[in-house]
Amino acid sequence: MKIFVAGATGAVGRVLVPLLLDAGHEVVGASRSEEGAERVRAQGARGVRVDALDADGLRAAVAAAAPDAVVHQLTDLSAADGAANDRLRREGTRNLVDAAEAAGVERLVAQSISWTYAPGAGPAGESVPLDGTDALPRARIVAGARALEEQAAELPGAVVLRYGILYGPGTWYAPGGAVAAALGGAPEARYLGSLTADGSVSSFVHVADAARAAAEALTWPPGTYNVVDDEPAPARDWLPVLAAALGVPAPAPAEGATPWARGASNTRARALGWHPTHPTWRTGFTAQDA
Repeated sequence: MKIFVAGATGAVGRVLVPLLLDAGHEVVGASRSEEGAERVRAQGARGVRVDALDADGLRAAVAAAAPDAVVHQLTDLSAADGAANDRLRREGTRNLVDAAEAAGVERLVAQSISWTYAPGAGPAGESVPLDGTDALPRARIVAGARALEEQAAELPGAVVLRYGILYGPGTWYAPGGAVAAALGGAPEARYLGSLTADGSVSSFVHVADAARAAAEALTWPPGTYNVVDDEPAPARDWLPVLAAALGVPAPAPAEGATPWARGASNTRARALGWHPTHPTWRTGFTAQDA
């Protein structure tokens, strides 16, 4: 199968490209920089430079690749700029779906997020509606994810992967990343979310498991799937473990919880054969180079 990977040099994309090549696929990997395109070439794939916000350029790149499937791993997280990332979810996805449709591609695997569900008890399954809050910045984040998913679903073979919080190489949670800087007290550290050790529940997924899900999802039935590990947990449990793994101070335990922070269930993806090789953050945080 010929596959066009948008966001091939992101935290997930850089792991995904070798997986696809090892599986015998022909891969065209897109990056918005020439340096990124060269990294894709060094992995053995065809690298192309194109900005997902350039609709005409992206359409031309997808047409030239003539892929059987498109994989959407677009993010804009290097500067921890939530507004920029939400814009890419909205506008970049629009451009990518239009480009795929123009090239006659029906199969799309798209990266979304699993912390957009409405408040409720227990980990959320895919049937739980997305949060209808008007409160910012959450309303903007949910709106970006909703736009991405609705646009992806315009293609008949669309699979949407709602990833848990990504950790591992190249993420904010890796040693030396944004979270380590924030926990270490760096005044310039910027972080989109809470680092309070309270009862707010999160679901995580290692980038290697996220990439493997994207590769496997090329043959999954169209639909939406949570791609998370097996242990949703409150911040008062996981933050001390992460801090110890990063070698930085742990926040003091706190009361309270964010109502929408409930974690997610991976039952549906597991039923198709996917399972996390890092089933819990408890051991995964200490193996972030794996």
